[in-house]
Amino acid sequence: MHPRREPRSGSTGPDLLVVLAEDGKGTLRRRLRESVRGAIRDGRLPPGSRLPSSRALAADLGVSRGVVVDAYAQLCAEGFLISRPGSATVVADTGAQNPAHGARPRIVTPATRSTILEIDLRPGPPDLSTFPRGAWAMAGRDVLRTVADADLGYTPPWGVDLLREQLSEYLARVRGVMTDPSNIVVVTGATQGITLLSRVLHARGVIDIAVEAPSNSVQRQVLARYGVRLWDVPVDQDGLVVEALASTPCRAVLVTPGHQFPCGMVMSPSRRSALTRWAEERDGVVIEDDYDTVFRYDKRQIGAVQALSPGRVALVGSVSKTLAPGLRLGWLVSPPGLLEELRTAKRDDDFGTSALEQYVLARLMDTGEYDRHVRRLRRHYCKRRDSIVDALRHEMPDGVAEGYAAGLHLLLRLPNNVDEDAFVAAAAARGVAVLGTSPMYGTKSPQPGVVIAYGRTSPAMLEEAARRLGVAVAEAGKATLLTRSPRAERSTEVRRPSTAVDYF
Repeated sequence: MHPRREPRSGSTGPDLLVVLAEDGKGTLRRRLRESVRGAIRDGRLPPGSRLPSSRALAADLGVSRGVVVDAYAQLCAEGFLISRPGSATVVADTGAQNPAHGARPRIVTPATRSTILEIDLRPGPPDLSTFPRGAWAMAGRDVLRTVADADLGYTPPWGVDLLREQLSEYLARVRGVMTDPSNIVVVTGATQGITLLSRVLHARGVIDIAVEAPSNSVQRQVLARYGVRLWDVPVDQDGLVVEALASTPCRAVLVTPGHQFPCGMVMSPSRRSALTRWAEERDGVVIEDDYDTVFRYDKRQIGAVQALSPGRVALVGSVSKTLAPGLRLGWLVSPPGLLEELRTAKRDDDFGTSALEQYVLARLMDTGEYDRHVRRLRRHYCKRRDSIVDALRHEMPDGVAEGYAAGLHLLLRLPNNVDEDAFVAAAAARGVAVLGTSPMYGTKSPQPGVVIAYGRTSPAMLEEAARRLGVAVAEAGKATLLTRSPRAERSTEVRRPSTAVDYF
């Protein structure tokens, strides 16, 4: 029914159109939950939207307040709403995108073209609701009260001294990095750091750069834009196969040794030593992408490869996973031999990253608030990791989850009878977006699997996603059998490495 609204005195909260099903099926509580849940799923209630108070909505609908309280509580338990004492009830960010605020991923197969993805498990931003707004605002106020007028003018393009000093201390303490503050270049995220390195190396005549197979497709795209020839080097359970790297003409390699993307393994000590020996013998450079290693959930402490060879390893990191990618703050720990050229490249790019944000981050690090925030995040993400791993074991016993001892994603190996593309399409048809790994292998033979990012999705929604993926894997298995049938038409098209998989 469409509730009739009448003027009320003393009622608070925003108005909300609630359409209760008139078929009489289910209790009022159930029909109210379905109506609000539907409004969230179709984008009429985007993340962060305030809902009316339970008293106001009950008055609007002409029902008891207990009906609304129970409905809100159930939706909070399912991860659709967030309710805190003394604050308004708001819509949670479930990973879906509001069509009014950005393009929503859609299924590209004709049979499911109209289906809208509800749960986005592709790698990308972290849980942005965890951004420490209060601590950032307090540090910002402190900075504005104390910063000198001159510090608001042109600052060193490679970063303000205060932040580079704090980064040097933090990276030494947390990642074992050995560097002087002067060797740090503050960048607008890891992508700019890799871009600067590729340009400087290219200018030195380093055209051939090795990448892990599989590896981040977006980074492949970035490197290719600067005229770099990419060489795919396989990984195994110990990380990058250095013997295969040595057989290439490369003098530079991009690696993720702390938590390999997407497989998730840690590079073994022997491989780390072999990698730095290769760099010395080849007069080469190792680009270490340290993108999410601070989120380690086991007791194993992993240092950076940079500590083994500061003169040969350039370490790239950012706060995109720990704070927010919108800050555009990162760092590049440069080998001394590349420093002046990297400083020049950074200066020519943008004449420096925002000084105010640099001072605020430095203040957070100096007060210890950044460390406390990261520790809270570890507990937060570990709960979500446990939820999806347990749910996948139950719903997809034939699948194998790997690489979840750290970071914000895991790799799901598919059963042998399931085609990767068929599974991704079947999952999308059921409203779940996952990222296939085949394009990440480049010229190497792919192993079927998908990347599942769990950081920005609530435990309840992760369990629901796993349930849907369990159905999708059964459907994909049947579809794979049909396509492999002798009567089925087989494609002769050769899979090409992707250079434009933008999953951010």
